[in-house]
Amino acid sequence: MKGSEMLKAVQRFLRRVLLLFLLSSVGAVVMYRWVPVYVTPLMIIRVCQQMGRGEKIRLKHHWVSLDEGMSMYMPIAVMAAEDQLFLTHRGFDFKQIGAAVQDHRKGKRQRGASTISQQTAKNVFLWPSHSWVRKGLEVYFTCLIEILWDKHRIMEVYLNSIEMGDGIYGAEAVAQQHFSRPATDLSRANCALIAATLPNPLKLSSKDPSAYVLRRQSWVMGQMRHIGIFPKK
Repeated sequence: MKGSEMLKAVQRFLRRVLLLFLLSSVGAVVMYRWVPVYVTPLMIIRVCQQMGRGEKIRLKHHWVSLDEGMSMYMPIAVMAAEDQLFLTHRGFDFKQIGAAVQDHRKGKRQRGASTISQQTAKNVFLWPSHSWVRKGLEVYFTCLIEILWDKHRIMEVYLNSIEMGDGIYGAEAVAQQHFSRPATDLSRANCALIAATLPNPLKLSSKDPSAYVLRRQSWVMGQMRHIGIFPKK
């Protein structure tokens, strides 16, 4: 095969791969607009890590409705802690992104700038990594869910899929494991405590909170006063 024919063959192959990726990714996002997310890449990765260390598998996850299966304070708490502009932005908080870039240039400790939409895209469709490829895909999937889902659905998927402890995913699982009650019965303080651990739920515990977590819980509760009731479907 000549060089030009080889190049055309490679181009055709890449176009097909790109088309397949676009169709499958859009199809997955459309499907999850209605279908519960029962498993995520992170859950699979954590289970594989546990098996690789010879540990007992830990995977607690129970999908529940945002309006009927969770405390009204849960979405308010995570917005207060993670993304106070969630209801008004279109997937990205450019002010926080700019501040994070400036901190990086000045050599300061890296701050989180990911919105709830970005975290949802990463949790459901991608893997934990700091590579540029993964970040680019995160932007792509964030745009997709902002276009194809409403804010209510993004929050529902986020609160059902986010890691909230060692082997614990979602509000219902953490409510049962750490508070011995269903997510509907979580108090305002319980929700603020859970939200306080989200920067690093493997090191920060809502079951046995450290002094730092309790201080952060108080801060979250203060911020919750400035956020209105999350709209129902």
